[in-house]
Amino acid sequence: GFGCDDMEAAIRAGGATVAYLRENQRGAVEHINRLQRKHREHFALIDATAQRNLELLANRQDGGRANTLLEILDRTRTPMGARLLRQWVAQPLKSPPLIINRLEAVDELLHQREIRRTLGQCLEQVGDLERLIARICCLRANARDMVALARSLDLAPAIGTALSTAQSALLQELCSKGLPDVSELVAEVLGALVDAPPATLTDGGLIRDGYHPDVDQLRQIARGGKDYIARLQATERERTGIASLKIGYNQVFGYYIEISKANLDKAPAEYHRKQTLANAERFITPELKEYEEKVLGAEDRLKELENELFLALRDRAARWTPQVQQIARAIARIDVLYSLAEVTESESYTRPQVDDGQLIEIRDGRHPVVERQLRTGSFVPNDVRLDTNGAQIMLITGPNMAGKSTIIRQVGLIALMAQMGSFVPARQATIGVVDRIFTRVGASDNLAGGESTFMVEMHEAANILNNATSRSLLLIDELGRGTSTFDGLSIAWAIVEYLHQHREVHPRTLFATHYHEMTELESHLERVVNFNVQVREEGDRVVFLHRLAPGSADQSYGINVAQMAGMPGQVVARAQEILARLEKDQIDTKDIHSPDAPPPAPRPQLDLFPAPADAPWAAELRDMDLSQITPLQALLKLNEWKENIKNGE
Repeated sequence: GFGCDDMEAAIRAGGATVAYLRENQRGAVEHINRLQRKHREHFALIDATAQRNLELLANRQDGGRANTLLEILDRTRTPMGARLLRQWVAQPLKSPPLIINRLEAVDELLHQREIRRTLGQCLEQVGDLERLIARICCLRANARDMVALARSLDLAPAIGTALSTAQSALLQELCSKGLPDVSELVAEVLGALVDAPPATLTDGGLIRDGYHPDVDQLRQIARGGKDYIARLQATERERTGIASLKIGYNQVFGYYIEISKANLDKAPAEYHRKQTLANAERFITPELKEYEEKVLGAEDRLKELENELFLALRDRAARWTPQVQQIARAIARIDVLYSLAEVTESESYTRPQVDDGQLIEIRDGRHPVVERQLRTGSFVPNDVRLDTNGAQIMLITGPNMAGKSTIIRQVGLIALMAQMGSFVPARQATIGVVDRIFTRVGASDNLAGGESTFMVEMHEAANILNNATSRSLLLIDELGRGTSTFDGLSIAWAIVEYLHQHREVHPRTLFATHYHEMTELESHLERVVNFNVQVREEGDRVVFLHRLAPGSADQSYGINVAQMAGMPGQVVARAQEILARLEKDQIDTKDIHSPDAPPPAPRPQLDLFPAPADAPWAAELRDMDLSQITPLQALLKLNEWKENIKNGE
């Protein structure tokens, strides 16, 4: 009945899990009453690497929630909604109709501000229904949990009323099918328990006055003992005529009536002597004895009775578990939709168009996290267009610090947000659904696994090449920088060719690189397009414009970035000198495309530590004919040069 008849391994795993919980919870697992099968084909796959690189749920600095997509989108008011939002972020949908259902619901809440305001007021008062009902079923709930459950459930009708005029299919479904009537449970719990019960169950004070007659009687006895004794004492004084008669209590004899010896002759016959003192006698009566038994046992009996009544009430509440869980699921979904509408309004997001096509087109796209960190209006938006038939691979070059990594990440985040049902940070967006987002971003090693930075890089690249489909979105940043320049360039070049030519896959790809030689691929591969992140030079300064434009970048400006970072001037000057020498020996990429070209000549070792250009012996050494000089003459000449150098000549 759960749609998993053919999933033998899953059934065994589920059964083992329930058996383990039953053993450790002493059988209290009644709240686990359904098995939900999540079809992988319904969700886009965002693996752990992509979640980490895109910083969806945790940032890369300290693993915290700050500066993540989850933090940006989370305006939820309930614990259930917050947990569900995490699921939506980590598991975006693949089905356009389901995505559009969510988008329509968010759109309606966005424009129906009064409904949204009412929902916000109700949702912020709702407790954690999922965990409250679980505590009840596991026999761990106290009276405060029960009151919190009832008060939260009491808000469900108001939430349903707020959504009763909704037009979107999803909100209508949540209103009509997600909020069953639990007013009977609410009335019983709130009618039985006091408004602010204690945390413990054994100290009494749980049950409301008027709920149970025995509780009221015992409570009256426990609270009214002094009044009763005062009334009884006055009655006995009047009946016996003994003005000095008094009623007292001690731990040894309990309650007693004390009469002085001068008045012993007035003591009624029903008084039974209990203790003799020097100047008085102490008596007990049947009425006083009966009251003593009531008073002494009232508080203990009251605590026991209140506990019994509470446990019975908790057991009855557990029978409502299916309805409570249904309401919890509905409120969680309503809360997430509310949250997405709130963030859309505050961040000026746009409703994306989502379909089964292959086109990803984003106009004035923004990175949702980075733009929040920057001051208002300072983030530079960019356009991106990818499709499998035209611009399949966007090759992005540009200076360090120009924003290449930010741009490719923002495309992945916008696609993910659209498929989870959220509006997106862009002026306009068309998203042909992706089945998986692959990332090869950043540099990190795996010390525990014995893997170097480059090995981790290659594992991630291999995973992409072996598993990408025509619907995948590939985000590749600075591939190959973990090894030597020419090894890295060769691997990056070959990977782009593979993605372009292999089978009929043709995944949509953003490929940011610092290898400017790769820009020549555009002229040889029809679905590769060059883009660069622009800069403006102002003298010896570089101004990053963060604007994506067609064409390739001229240079990396790495030394300029080093200078901006505060590198010592001597180091910067030396780096510029070395760069000038290295640029004389650049690789000739033309040979890569010509299989018949002769192998290139061996590359000479660059002289990064040259001799002084004006050394007087340098010209003499170059002109010397070594075949016409004897060993002795050579030794003498060498000694002469040595003396000249020693003397500074």
